[in-house]
Amino acid sequence: MAPILELIKKNAVPVNVMRSAALGSLPISADETLEVLVYLTNNSLFGQDARMTLARWDAQSAIEVLAKETTAAEVLLYFWQEQNRRPGLMPTLIENQAIPENLLMELAVSAPREIVSMLLASQRARALPSVVEALSSNEYVTPAELESLRGSVPGASEQQAAPEELVEAAEISPEVEAAHKAFEQEHASEIAAEEGKPFELVKEDETPEAGAAVAEGTAVPVADPAPREQVPAAASPAVSAAAVPRQDLDEFEATEQKRLTVLQRVSKLNVGKRIQLGFIGNKEERALLIRDTARLVQNAVLASPKLTDAEAESFAGSKNLQENVFREIARQRRFLKLYPVVRNLVNNPRCPLDISLTLVKTLQVYDLKSLRHNKNVPDTIRKVAAKLYNEKATRGGSKKE
Repeated sequence: MAPILELIKKNAVPVNVMRSAALGSLPISADETLEVLVYLTNNSLFGQDARMTLARWDAQSAIEVLAKETTAAEVLLYFWQEQNRRPGLMPTLIENQAIPENLLMELAVSAPREIVSMLLASQRARALPSVVEALSSNEYVTPAELESLRGSVPGASEQQAAPEELVEAAEISPEVEAAHKAFEQEHASEIAAEEGKPFELVKEDETPEAGAAVAEGTAVPVADPAPREQVPAAASPAVSAAAVPRQDLDEFEATEQKRLTVLQRVSKLNVGKRIQLGFIGNKEERALLIRDTARLVQNAVLASPKLTDAEAESFAGSKNLQENVFREIARQRRFLKLYPVVRNLVNNPRCPLDISLTLVKTLQVYDLKSLRHNKNVPDTIRKVAAKLYNEKATRGGSKKE
């Protein structure tokens, strides 16, 4: 760690030095300067200056720093993040062995064509079977490129036959099998119509505030992206990489490796197999399939006897699911018997307004009290909650705040 950074972390430097650090004008090496700047991006006073300095940083100087495996993990991962990504720096980062293999895999799955070309040109990427496997599911990889990739990695072709192992390996109880068969029979025509629909995850760039505004029927203003310190670390499934210390990368890599393996295999299943997996799969697979844009797959997950109450509560409160999921939850009596599910739906800015208006009447007084001030939900819900709170709190005596 740069000595100046140690002092900054201890708040042991004057404001004028902090300002100079955020502008990248301290008399220290480029390696140290970038480390300090990345740290300051989360500072409430100097974060914006630090981000602007990093965005303008000389490309050649940055390449020299990012090519080193000894460069601070926070610096490497900062420039790796999509919101900070600069195309001219990506080839260097891709080749740097300090970037975990799982991050290459995740990038390969959904990268735009420009990044795909970089991965295809990378000796490191082409030599990793996991990355080749991930690239095979990317829509921008041509058949000819895919064939070339598989031929360059021993055993890669055999790995392509693995997707349905997810379904075949799952344990199927008579109850689950019966529920699956009943679902298939009830929706046979719809399944046939959507059989060719590819696996696609629900986008995560829709903010809760946007959802609330849409539900309210109001316009959503277009604003500049919020500073990083205002963005929750959990907003992205890809992890807030700049916050990951080097010593935690191994554990992070192991977790992401498992998740991405499932993602890659699920992406190759047709709608019928994804529906089957929604019934017989495990918790991790259900958490992935509930975000499938295919409505029937979402419904299959919610119809599975294996779905737990805790999972239902989590889905009801999720900000990354489509409207159909919330409507299906609200339609099923088994879920509405769970008070936490009802409470989560009403407090979820993504929940359709008509459902929230119906369910808010069933909330207990202490939940109505907090809902009155929930700025994420539509104003209509807050007003109804305030009215109901006043009514319920004053029954049998004076109201207590």
